[in-house]
Amino acid sequence: MYIGAGIFLLLIGLIIVFAYNGDMMIAGLDLGAIGWIAIVLGVLAIILSFVFDRRRKTVVHEDRF
Repeated sequence: MYIGAGIFLLLIGLIIVFAYNGDMMIAGLDLGAIGWIAIVLGVLAIILSFVFDRRRKTVVHEDRF
């Protein structure tokens, strides 16, 4: 579920940091820092999606006689 959002954040952050050549300060915000934050949040969302997906697949079967 979070993997799509994580990939989106990762791509937006990579584009801002590595492909954008314009002014890195817009309205007092450092776009380079925002790009790195988006990259970190994207990677974190992807990792958390794998962790929660693994936890969801754990099934305990109980036999009752």
